[in-house]
Amino acid sequence: MTRLADLTWPEAGRRAGDGAVLLVPVGATEQHGPHLPLSTDTDLAAAVATAAARRLRDAMVAPPVAYGSSGEHQGFPGTLSVGAEVTESLLVELVRSATATFGRVVLVSTHGGNAGPVGRAVALLRSEGRDVRAWGPGWGGDAHAGRTETSLMLVVAPERVHLGAAEAGDTRPVAELLPELQRIGVRAVSPNGVLGDPGEATPRQGRDLLQAAVDGLVGFVRGAGSDQGTGGRDD
Repeated sequence: MTRLADLTWPEAGRRAGDGAVLLVPVGATEQHGPHLPLSTDTDLAAAVATAAARRLRDAMVAPPVAYGSSGEHQGFPGTLSVGAEVTESLLVELVRSATATFGRVVLVSTHGGNAGPVGRAVALLRSEGRDVRAWGPGWGGDAHAGRTETSLMLVVAPERVHLGAAEAGDTRPVAELLPELQRIGVRAVSPNGVLGDPGEATPRQGRDLLQAAVDGLVGFVRGAGSDQGTGGRDD
């Protein structure tokens, strides 16, 4: 596995010439309750991309995109959102630049608020004839900073998980919560920023979730490499 940022330009050129696919982690900087770091989405995207690249002989990992569309979390200090339009434009220009070097690009997106911008960016880029696809993990479980993401972070960065501060938030299903979140934002729905209950989070759950995500991304990249159509999910 190679991190693009570690290479010189001649090294990057040689790797790209050998047919390497560039995995671009796409995350966010936003609140994740009182117990998880603002970098959670970015950390998870980078962790999945990095682990998948170790199993893919022809994969490289780009520096992560750490800002996205997080306006629904703006009521909490530390959230840094660039909005949907800027996120879409950033990804379009980033991939246009990347495809001058790499024949294939996969956006590894782990923040639900980026789904629309990522999908639109991929559609435009593919209409330009670029081999770019997007992939996102189907974590399941609760919506935000609950058992699912807390379990994952207990594996990815346990030293930055403050379990003593973990507490349940609004535990309604995400489908029920979504209209309110879009209308009035997360803070009005859940004052502590949690949508779920992190109380039952464990490293074992996190390892299982992470392994399933890595398996999914590896299979997606391998399948996309032989796909001559428009296949691939847009997030």
